Amino acid sequence: MDVVHECCAGLDVHKKSVVACVLRSTPDGVAERQVRTFGTMTADLEQLREWLVELGCSHVAMEATGVYWKPVVRREALFDREGMKGPLLRTVAAVR
Repeated sequence: MDVVHECCAGLDVHKKSVVACVLRSTPDGVAERQVRTFGTMTADLEQLREWLVELGCSHVAMEATGVYWKPVVRREALFDREGMKGPLLRTVAAVR
């Protein structure tokens, strides 16, 4: 498998928690995975951002339902201050 991004993250956003999974490529080409759970208050989202920056994360993808994604995407809360490529506001069709 080709490495597209050296370090990227996926976020699963819930009402009271955000589960983050970070994949980093090691020098020998193995994907290293780390998973942590954060709260959804501003201080918790700041800790999430700091953790992603510490790991060198450059791109973030997100899965969320309802309106719980809004605080995570807010420009001042998480991504843009650190120059990360955050979640794009795109609608993904859901099967009901």
